[in-house]
Amino acid sequence: MCAVVARDPGYPHDVVYEDERSIAFLDAYPTLLGATIVAPREHREDVTADFSLDEYLELQRVVYRVGEAVRQAVPTERVYVLSLGSRGANSHVHWHVAPRPPGVPFEEQQLAALAWERGLVDVDDAEQAALAGRLRALLA
Repeated sequence: MCAVVARDPGYPHDVVYEDERSIAFLDAYPTLLGATIVAPREHREDVTADFSLDEYLELQRVVYRVGEAVRQAVPTERVYVLSLGSRGANSHVHWHVAPRPPGVPFEEQQLAALAWERGLVDVDDAEQAALAGRLRALLA
């Protein structure tokens, strides 16, 4: 996560939004089309304790805006927003914005929709780049 946030060329991601304090990019391994990650630029590890209330709310405004853009860009019945990771791996705090499409059976919703065991979305680089462009336009 830190390498992506730092825009390390060895970890390319389709960035859809960035400002001085945050960055949002398409998930490189999506289980749902349009899955997007929002992270603070500065390395923080605790989803609440490492932020002042104002900093946290500022990031949540970005999460909201990204969620709305994703909802407009891909067929979405519900947007999931969650923070995952651990101090042992992927410790840089981040939020997943995951759009669940319409018609998904109940047993494949919620955390099951995010499980890699179900497989990744079959989206090629050109489609991912086009989606990133749509999201950038919506977030401009």
